[in-house]
Amino acid sequence: MSRRVPLVGWLAAETISLTGTRISMVAIPWFVLTTTGSAAQTGLVAFAEMAPYVGAKALSGPLLDRIGPRRVCVATDAASVAAVGVIPLLHALHLLPFPLLLVLVAIAGALRGPADGAKWALVPSVAEAAGAPLERVTGLAGAVERLAGTVGAAVAGLLVAAVGPAQALVLDAASFGVSALLIGLTAPHRRSGTEASDDTPYLARLREGLMFLRHDRVLVAITAMVAVTNLFDLAYATVLVPVWAKETGGGPAAIGLLFATFGGAAVVGSVVAATYAERLPRRLTYLIAFLLVGAPRFLVLAVDLPIAAVLTVAVIAGFSTGFINPILGAVIFERIPEALVGRVTSLSTSLCWALVPFGGLLGGVAVTAIGLAPALAVFGAAYLVATTLPALLPQWREIDRRPEPSTPVTAGV
Repeated sequence: MSRRVPLVGWLAAETISLTGTRISMVAIPWFVLTTTGSAAQTGLVAFAEMAPYVGAKALSGPLLDRIGPRRVCVATDAASVAAVGVIPLLHALHLLPFPLLLVLVAIAGALRGPADGAKWALVPSVAEAAGAPLERVTGLAGAVERLAGTVGAAVAGLLVAAVGPAQALVLDAASFGVSALLIGLTAPHRRSGTEASDDTPYLARLREGLMFLRHDRVLVAITAMVAVTNLFDLAYATVLVPVWAKETGGGPAAIGLLFATFGGAAVVGSVVAATYAERLPRRLTYLIAFLLVGAPRFLVLAVDLPIAAVLTVAVIAGFSTGFINPILGAVIFERIPEALVGRVTSLSTSLCWALVPFGGLLGGVAVTAIGLAPALAVFGAAYLVATTLPALLPQWREIDRRPEPSTPVTAGV
């Protein structure tokens, strides 16, 4: 198999999978809202998907290490075809009461969590098979994610508007099938001698991953920092920016323009990072990138500058954010032993999402209590504190340590 095939296949599967996810993120809420007319039920459906997603992702780690992320990814993506595809089918047959929809959405979330965790756990073996540095693979992954977040979201909106939310879910279901096929055909197989043959109980395996994560001070620091910034980012996206757009008169057009500008610049930054990040000093690059990504986005809205200034800051911040995931991703994979990659990465990424449900709530409370401009200033200052800790904590100096070329870090698949 050509050395490029695993990387190209993995990136294609990620692109298709993430685009399908963007379709469901638009189609399912709109489907519920247009069929029930209830904002409360729409929110309940979103919770019904995300809670199982986070939980199943965290708990799937021992399974990833036991049978390999490749098999888990193919199995869960294949099962998702049925879980998502049955929704438009039952709707067309008038056999989809709201409680059943909640169950199907929860099943879909519980399947997508392990699938996403499995794709991420494949990164080290894909990088090894392609002969590429981890920074390059994680940088390309970031570019794919940003591209799906901008172009994919726009395509999803147009698709739902053109054919309707239920019909759009058919394409979402098909995307899981294509992803499973690509991973099954192109992902590296588990190498001989790496099979997990011991009979250690599931809970003991899960505890082993948790203990490793808990005692690695760099991984703990990364997980905590990303969890906090995810909280602030969600407050920014779901509350602070919409309120700013409403108060300034920009409306939905300003929201779309701001996010599209940031996302487009992030794609460019991720591609550049994939090419050059392996040659850059990690800690310094990380600090500069987060300094440009975090507080300026909040403060430029707080001082009510013209839209041209807001978009300029969005370009700089978006480009800079492309350098963050390649660095953090490479550090994470380098520090985790091969046998624990599935458990530790699944637990870490799940914890990074743990505060996300509270982002919108926190943003809403802050704006109501102190007003938009003060809330933006507070969030910007908090973001700055959370992301400059690497300059103060001694453990962050360890991220500049790269493994020797003769002893690459890999993961069994």
